[in-house]
Amino acid sequence: MLALGSLNSLRKLVYQWLKFVFAVLLLISMAACNPSTLLANPDAPPQLVDVILSDPKTFNFVLATDETSSLVGGMLLDGLTTQNPNTGEIEPALAESWEISEDNLEIVYTLRPNLKWSDGTPLTAEDVVFTYNQLYLNPEIPTGMRDILRIGQSGALPEVTKIDERVKFTIPEPFAPFLGVTGAAIYPAHVLRETVEQKDRDGKLKFLSTWTVDTPPEKIVSNGAYKLANYTTAQRVIFTENPYYWKKRVVDEDLPYIKRIVWEIVESTDTFLSQFRSGSLNAVEVYPEYFSLLKKEENKGNFEIYNGGPDYSTSYLTFNLNMGKRNGKPIVDPVKSRWFNNVKFRQAVAYALNRERMVKNIYRGLGQPQQSFVAVQSPFYNPNLTGYSYNPEKAKQLLKEAGFKYNQKSQLFDAQGNRVKFRLNTNTGNKIREAIGNQVEEDLEAIGMDVNFRTINFNVLVGRLRGSLDWEAIILGFTGGNEPNSGANVWLPDGNSHIFNIASPAEGKPLEGRTVTDWEQEIGRLFIEGARELDEEKRKAIYAEAQQIVSEKVPFIYLVNPYFMEAIRNNIEGVEFSALGGGFWNLEELKITE
Repeated sequence: MLALGSLNSLRKLVYQWLKFVFAVLLLISMAACNPSTLLANPDAPPQLVDVILSDPKTFNFVLATDETSSLVGGMLLDGLTTQNPNTGEIEPALAESWEISEDNLEIVYTLRPNLKWSDGTPLTAEDVVFTYNQLYLNPEIPTGMRDILRIGQSGALPEVTKIDERVKFTIPEPFAPFLGVTGAAIYPAHVLRETVEQKDRDGKLKFLSTWTVDTPPEKIVSNGAYKLANYTTAQRVIFTENPYYWKKRVVDEDLPYIKRIVWEIVESTDTFLSQFRSGSLNAVEVYPEYFSLLKKEENKGNFEIYNGGPDYSTSYLTFNLNMGKRNGKPIVDPVKSRWFNNVKFRQAVAYALNRERMVKNIYRGLGQPQQSFVAVQSPFYNPNLTGYSYNPEKAKQLLKEAGFKYNQKSQLFDAQGNRVKFRLNTNTGNKIREAIGNQVEEDLEAIGMDVNFRTINFNVLVGRLRGSLDWEAIILGFTGGNEPNSGANVWLPDGNSHIFNIASPAEGKPLEGRTVTDWEQEIGRLFIEGARELDEEKRKAIYAEAQQIVSEKVPFIYLVNPYFMEAIRNNIEGVEFSALGGGFWNLEELKITE
């Protein structure tokens, strides 16, 4: 859920596989190196051409922590269920139906008949049981899915068993998001079983080094609409249709209609904008800085800009509130830690930021101030949040109430005479965040703070967040969905994305003397309560309370919610655009017309 740069998206929580950004440009031979030629070639099979911003890091999607790898996995592998982005409803996928016991502690899934993998091998209940018991629930495999599957205060995991050709999940207590959680990808037991039964010379499961980006595409077996055809580092990923795709029988149609998907790997947004304008790409995400340019070219370029409204992602500023120590040394300078952990200090910062100016100048009016970790389009959004409108005088008043003082030069000092000065970072290469950082620096200097804003390398930033914990303030973002519980690992005090007060670094010993506040505990309790409550109206009230606490305690200072927009060629038929699913969530049903 953590979005770092293009996104770490951190463990890719349950609904993330639903949102596809499809891609790319094709070069299958030297003669075909002009993408415009590919699109115009009448002998080529129907294909979608779009763009992605980075290479996949792995084809072992159980282990994936980067966005591109997760997107590749979403193309290849389906789960028992899926979520319709337009309705928000959980719908059947590999499972044709399910039954829930009266006490809501057993869910039994019936698979569709005659399912097959892309290599023609039957897909059975054994594959489902293998996926959960040997992969997701295996303590020797570091996957974020295990966190998603933990239930209740105890964090107990479900029991997964086979009943004939059905699969039964037994859970310790009612868990409202469970049907959505089982949208997780199902993996082929006949290909991967040996890798979890054998270890390498270092004593690690062979699975951990299986399905790397060097694996021949034909070895990557799929159950979705497509299979992997080719991957060339720093150039492209190519998919072709899966001849055994399960939905072919369901609708009695030759799905997918578009037989080839090509993702061009282009790290520069300027480059892929140029490619789209030249006609080389079928679609492109529309960023604020070039919306006006593309809007003028809609008719000439034979495309339409779709606006799904506010995106499901969040952008925020947060301070390192961790009061723990490592080897006796505080994680954060105790002087600054006192500031950061003072709620009036955080509220003052929230009031000092001019979000309307960000919307107007940075997002070109294509967004709105953000107030909550729950998307405004979610049924669980709390519309009663007042948030923090721009009020620098209110900010100064709160600081004075907290014991801070101003000198004759309007510089801010704490009660002990320490100048209020701190580092603010974001990831290099994200123009929007860089612009926000510059404005935050300016806005906070206007209330007397000395902010040292710098961008740093993405991998270095991740290392600080999860390893050294050497950071003071950052500007980043989270992805999201309709279901609040998809962010549980952010809000549970020991969650692996509780970044403002993380329990322990990714590697190394647990921290000494870490303190968890009462309000952190209360938010965590509400998330557990919200997940076990099955009545939707009661769930809304629970998450509304959690949002109110977050708003008051401001561990995250939310910034701007941009509109999610894509430009898509008019010859793509069947587009049902939404902020949650984008333009290609129903890719297998889309057609390319002349």
